[in-house]
Formats: sequence, C-alpha cells, structure tokens
Amino acid sequence: MSTFTVRGRFQARNGWEQFETTIDAENESVAEEHTYANFGSKHGLKRTQVDVSEVEAQ
Repeated sequence: MSTFTVRGRFQARNGWEQFETTIDAENESVAEEHTYANFGSKHGLKRTQVDVSEVEAQ
C-alpha cells in the first residue's frame, strides 16, 4: 500500500471549500474512490458535490 495526497474542493453551505487529505491505497484511482466514499459517509455529500483536482503519491 502507498500513501496518496488527494486535493480538491467540496460543496459546502457557503460555496466551495478546498480540502487536502492523505489516504493509504493501492493506486491513484483507489485513493480517489476512497475520497468520494469518505465524503459521502462522513458528510453526506454526493459525488457531484466533490471535485478531486489532484492525486499525488508520497
């Protein structure tokens, strides 16, 4: 497993807000999927409300 930094923005009550999170995953696409899943489960956001701009390996 590798560590990835995922950056982007999500739709909050007062517009879009930036985020940066670190995720352990097998590859970049899995890290991006985990990001969508985390925002959905923790914040109740749909995929269209999360915009991933960059996935970077560390």
